[in-house]
Amino acid sequence: MNRRESLKVLGLTTISTAVLLEACKPGEDKKVAETPEGAASEAGREEWEIERDKKLKSEKFFTAHEMASIALLADIIIPKDDKSGSATDAKVPEFIEFIVKDMPEHQTPMRGGLRWLDLQCLNRYEKSFKDTSYAQKIEMIDQIAYPKKAKPGMEQGVAFFNLMRNLTASGFFTSEIGVKDIGYVGNVPNKWEGVPADVLKQYGMEGV
Repeated sequence: MNRRESLKVLGLTTISTAVLLEACKPGEDKKVAETPEGAASEAGREEWEIERDKKLKSEKFFTAHEMASIALLADIIIPKDDKSGSATDAKVPEFIEFIVKDMPEHQTPMRGGLRWLDLQCLNRYEKSFKDTSYAQKIEMIDQIAYPKKAKPGMEQGVAFFNLMRNLTASGFFTSEIGVKDIGYVGNVPNKWEGVPADVLKQYGMEGV
């Protein structure tokens, strides 16, 4: 399954506007929100904002085990294809690590969801999620990726995967790789060459 197919199947053809807005809060430099490794410029930011971000970047929330699971999930949601890189290539796990520190309300749902996923995999496969085979990972995710098809008792997993999917999409499509992937170019300079000849001819203004 390539990325375009996976996005369609997982419902990522439209991104959660609310998550995107939260990820790029007013007053914050977008690149700081999308790439917690640092922004090229701090112009327009208050000193307390800069210091706060430095503090957040210096802290760790997820364990190495949790980060490995997040990376695997992110790349299943947005895999690499012949057009551009995967979620991990776009540093989505680092984005999620930053976001849960910036927005602590995501900490319990994310950590609880990762533990739920590990327990499910231990019961099914006698291995944590990150140590299962790729086929087993997909089999497990199929149980929680489609809310309307999920069986009773899988509600926590569905809620977790919805959050993971939204954060992955937000992190990817606010990264340089993601912006290029959707073909967004923004404002670009152009050259004015005057009124087109066919328009001048239409109004009898050739040679004017």
